[in-house]
Amino acid sequence: MTVVALSGGVGGAKLVSGLADILPPGELVVVANTGDDFEHLGLHIAPDIDSVFYALAGWNDTERGWGRAGETWQCMSALGQIGGETWFNLGDQDLALHLERTRRLRAGESLSAVTAALCHAAGIATRIIPMSETPVPTVVHTKDQGDLAFQHYFVRERCEPVVTGFTHRGAAQAEMPRALAEVRDVEAVIVCPSNPFISIAPILAVPGMRDWLKGLGAPVVAVSPLIGGQAVKGPTAKMFAELGLDVTNAGLVAHYGGLLDGLVIDHADGQNVHDLSVATAVTATLMQTAEDRHRVADIALSLVEAIKEHVGS
Repeated sequence: MTVVALSGGVGGAKLVSGLADILPPGELVVVANTGDDFEHLGLHIAPDIDSVFYALAGWNDTERGWGRAGETWQCMSALGQIGGETWFNLGDQDLALHLERTRRLRAGESLSAVTAALCHAAGIATRIIPMSETPVPTVVHTKDQGDLAFQHYFVRERCEPVVTGFTHRGAAQAEMPRALAEVRDVEAVIVCPSNPFISIAPILAVPGMRDWLKGLGAPVVAVSPLIGGQAVKGPTAKMFAELGLDVTNAGLVAHYGGLLDGLVIDHADGQNVHDLSVATAVTATLMQTAEDRHRVADIALSLVEAIKEHVGS
């Protein structure tokens, strides 16, 4: 059996970690968002791939929520002393990953090949496959500051500008990695509780991605990033409101435009389960511990099985 997970960064990495723990080694394939990728200080930075990578390697900082555990910041401190850009923090250990990725890319390796090599070196059995071999940077359209590169909006401006829309530049020319075509016997597709606009939408913008997912013939189940109309972390709810969309799970299902067969929602939203047009499971979706991650992963996979049984009956 193979399970395919679509993931952004921190929230997605938590569920990916839970899925990897309860599934046999090698049965999980993660399609990671690269709309956040950018070049900084001459290095190729891939924040969402790295969040998943660190979580699966057991190297992530669970208290801060991003980056490596036990991180130090001497390089950033020294860079600031000589007038360099420090608005995007890169830890001393984290720099090693960016240096090696950039070296390999400049030597001619593809992003998927580099990611696979890094996972092998870290002893990660789960396949992490970038959504595209070529850049598909997310551009955030804002009311007062015009078009912003994603990391300028997200990190430098702290998500404060009012959002009016998004563009995924290069999407029309992007190609799905060949590694995805090699994925076989998929029993479930799990959409992680990542931001639907800036983490999952870039993945779905790659030509052929939606058709590939539907062609797998497996139920597509999402874990909602909303709890009681609010996001656990990040600007998800803010973006829904600024775009004039319902900050509800019904709005989330509508946003995905027929992709979903099921949705896992939090107890705080359980009273609205009848408003949804897809199969639903209710649990505590906040993932603070390993037990939480395992439970949510198990609930998502159980919902997949329930959908299959219903279709077959």
